[in-house]
Amino acid sequence: MLAWFSENTLLLGLAALDGLSYAATVFMVAVGLNLVFGVLRILNVAHGSLFAIGGYVAATLGLFIASHGLPAWLSLPALLLAAVLTGALLGPVIERLLLRRVENQEPVLQLLVTFALFMILEDLQKLVWGVQPVVSDAPVRLLGTVDVPFGTDVIPFTAYQLFVLPGVAVVTLLGLVWFLRRTLAGRMIVAVTEDREAARAMGIDAARVTLLTFSAGAALAALGGALASPTASLVPGVGAQTIVLSFAVVATAGLGRVEGAAVTALLIGLGRAFAVYFEPELEVVIPYIIMVAVLLVRPQGLFGVLETRRI
Repeated sequence: MLAWFSENTLLLGLAALDGLSYAATVFMVAVGLNLVFGVLRILNVAHGSLFAIGGYVAATLGLFIASHGLPAWLSLPALLLAAVLTGALLGPVIERLLLRRVENQEPVLQLLVTFALFMILEDLQKLVWGVQPVVSDAPVRLLGTVDVPFGTDVIPFTAYQLFVLPGVAVVTLLGLVWFLRRTLAGRMIVAVTEDREAARAMGIDAARVTLLTFSAGAALAALGGALASPTASLVPGVGAQTIVLSFAVVATAGLGRVEGAAVTALLIGLGRAFAVYFEPELEVVIPYIIMVAVLLVRPQGLFGVLETRRI
C-alpha cells in the first residue's frame, strides 16, 4: 500500500486539484437549483440550459474582447457580466411567463413543462452558436500556471482553476449564508421557503420574492457556466450533463440545503476526479454511486431533515 501511494503521489495531487476546481463549478449550479427549489418547490430541468447559455455568452464576450484588441484582463469581469445578463434577461421571463403558471400544479406537469423549456433552450443554443465547439480560454492564459508542492513533487496547475474557481465558490457560499440569515430580504426568502401562506399573511410579497429568487438562481447557474467556459470547449449537450450531475448533488445534500450543497459538491467532485485518474470506467457512474449510497442510509439526504406532511 505504501509503495502504491509513493508511486501515485503525483496523480493523487492532480486528482485532488482537479476535483476541487470541478466541485466549485458544480456547486455554483447546484446551489442555484437548491435555492430555486426551496422557494418554488419546482425542480427546474431547464436549469442546466442556463448554465450552458451563461458559458456561451461568456465565451462570446471573451472572443469579442480578443478580436477587437481590447485588454485581456477584461475577460475576467466579462465572466460576471455574462452571468448577470443571463440571469437578468432570462430569469424574469421564465418565472413570470412559465413557472408562475404551473406553480400550484402537479409535480409531474411541472417537470414536463421545465423539460419542454430545456429542449427549446437547447435548440436555441444551436441556432445562435451552432454545433461546433466554442472556446475562449483568455482568463486561463492570462493568469498562467503556478507550482503546487505535493509531498516531494511539484504539480504545475493553472492559477485560474486553483484560485478563481474555488474562490468564487467560497465567496458565493459565504455571501448566500450571510444574505439569508442576516438581511431582511434573505429572511423574507427563508419565510417563503418555510411557509408561503404564513409569509403572505405577514404581508410578504411572495410573488416578488419568487421572482427575485429565481432570477438569482438563474444567475448562479449562468455564473457556473461562465466560470467553466475558459477551461473546456462548449458543445451542444453540456447543459444536460450538468443538470443531471446537479440533481445528484442536490439529492445527496438534501433538497433546499444551501450549505449541504457545498459539502456534497466537494465529495462528488473529488470522487469523480479520482475515478478519472485511477478508474476511468467509473467516471460517469461514481457521482450516482455516491448518491445512491447516501440515500439508502439517509433518504432525506446528508443535510436534509424529515418534514411533517400537512394534510
